[in-house]
Amino acid sequence: MFAIIGIVVVFGGVITGFLVAGGKLMVLVQPSEFITIGGAVLGAFFIGTPPHQLKNILAMLPKVFTGGGHGASMEILKILFEIFQMARVGGILTLEQHVEKPDASALFQKYPVIMNDHGLLNFLCDSLKILVVGSVSPHDLESLMEADLATQEEDALYPSHSFATIGDALPGLGIVAAVLGIVITMGSIGGDVTAVGHHVAAALVGTFLGVLGSYGFVQPISANLKHIGENKLVLFICIKNGIVAFAKGQAPTIAVEFARRSIPEHERPSFTEMDQAFKALKSEAKK
Repeated sequence: MFAIIGIVVVFGGVITGFLVAGGKLMVLVQPSEFITIGGAVLGAFFIGTPPHQLKNILAMLPKVFTGGGHGASMEILKILFEIFQMARVGGILTLEQHVEKPDASALFQKYPVIMNDHGLLNFLCDSLKILVVGSVSPHDLESLMEADLATQEEDALYPSHSFATIGDALPGLGIVAAVLGIVITMGSIGGDVTAVGHHVAAALVGTFLGVLGSYGFVQPISANLKHIGENKLVLFICIKNGIVAFAKGQAPTIAVEFARRSIPEHERPSFTEMDQAFKALKSEAKK
């Protein structure tokens, strides 16, 4: 929502300032410049983006405007607690049926945020499978999960890097459009002065669009995507810290506390909120 407000403010500020200075709004409407810059940006984006990352970008981009992901932290803590409790009471092998087929697990079905995020789900299940096998020390398990996290970080931050690259290129593409406009202008010299002025204005609009598009929209979107990617990484780190703590012999509540402390302060549930959620889960299990 804040991204939408920001876009409106950028447009409003630039256009209002232009009008107050006596500019004519229709001068900025240059379809040829939009087509040149838009086509070049789109082409550069496809050239620099691997097909498998395109899906990742398209999935993450709407979150810039919707602010998705709310409630995921508490879901992670709750499912970790239930998993650890199940393992402590029934033994680690009781987890096998759940982690092998999470789609058929009543436990996993209770947590739609995790089920709808295949990367998060696979990370959780694959790490728990190592616990079920039981042939890896907690230290080696932590190293294995850290290696996985490095890959997850690359995928989570790729959309931000991709948009930053496009943002860096936009002023240059605006200059390309402007140069093409100047070429056309040079062909009009000696003709009608009004036509020459129109061509010069169109060329300058190309530069204007490139700079505004970069610093007013694409670069801020890149920063927002980075924040979203980092927030997603927090969930992976949260899972890692909880599972490693449990593998080292910590009680379920303490192991989940290790996970909770991985969450940034502004999103972290309080210890009391977590405790109340766990009590509710225990009461539900007794029914």
